[in-house]
Amino acid sequence: MTGRGIDQILAEPSEPGLGEPWVKSALDYVALAERESGPIPRRVAPDYIWGDALAELERARPDARVINLETAVTRSEARAPKGINYRMNPANVACLRAAGIDCCVLANNHVLDWGRQGLEDTLDWLHEAGIVTAGAGRNEHEAAAPAVMPINADHRLLVYAFGAEDSGVPADWAADATRPGVSRLGEISLRSADETAARILWDKRKGDCVVVSIHWGSNWGYEVSREHRAFARRLVDAGAADLVHGHSSHHPRALEIHRGRLILYGCGDLVNDYEGIGGHREFRPELGLMYFPALDEATGELRSLELAPMRMRRFRLERAGAEDTAWLAALLQRESGLRFEPLAHGLHLAQ
Repeated sequence: MTGRGIDQILAEPSEPGLGEPWVKSALDYVALAERESGPIPRRVAPDYIWGDALAELERARPDARVINLETAVTRSEARAPKGINYRMNPANVACLRAAGIDCCVLANNHVLDWGRQGLEDTLDWLHEAGIVTAGAGRNEHEAAAPAVMPINADHRLLVYAFGAEDSGVPADWAADATRPGVSRLGEISLRSADETAARILWDKRKGDCVVVSIHWGSNWGYEVSREHRAFARRLVDAGAADLVHGHSSHHPRALEIHRGRLILYGCGDLVNDYEGIGGHREFRPELGLMYFPALDEATGELRSLELAPMRMRRFRLERAGAEDTAWLAALLQRESGLRFEPLAHGLHLAQ
């Protein structure tokens, strides 16, 4: 979530005015974080917000770096009348390049915060930066198409992305034959899972690993609905998903290993401007996780999973301390029924 307060500390901040009921300037979110943690520099270098996360990326050297980017990248002033609007100045796309991001998932409830022009701007600026996108496009065909990333001569990673109605993606944000928008799921059901699986299997070829990225559910709370579980498992059972990447919750939720495939029901936020905001502190929204799953190239099955716990302080990611790491491990074990062992740099899923 590199818009709003985060955008204000980057090299070229957007005009800070907001249309929120109580907060009228994005600079107020910077002030709240400073009151919580101390002074935050301005006009920071592009890599500032990533902090210690960059060392984790260098250590893990993932074949693909995939994020849910929950902001528009635009200078548009056509603010959608929805109350909370995220925007990052296009000049600040350098912060994504600084982390070597390969793919931005855009099927979420903020990518059209500045209208269809804002979405088209977002696509243009990300593509110009060499970042592929999934889940949004200038028409229904583009929005539904996967991001394709070659892993080696014989294998590709395909990322499909969907925004679900239950995460607040409006019906009129859906792309159609002539209208820009997102790839939207109107319902989470076995029927829609079967339809989604059929679309993916039409594209999938031998040697492909498939990530299905879904923006779904509420922002807070640990409950994972039966519908979400059934949908994700159906995709795996159909051979249409090797990994389900769920997001929308501002904190980590349960994960599951189903038939050897990883299902992340809610990854939580990694970067946001929530530092210092009151409420929901029991969920520890300042803590986040970097997920490093290793998939078998031939089968797509999960070989291992490492997690790098992070803490947001002064709008910069720091390695979580031992106490915070233990808190996250206990949370995941409680919600998932899986055991996580400590590593020098984080946590490892015990299998």
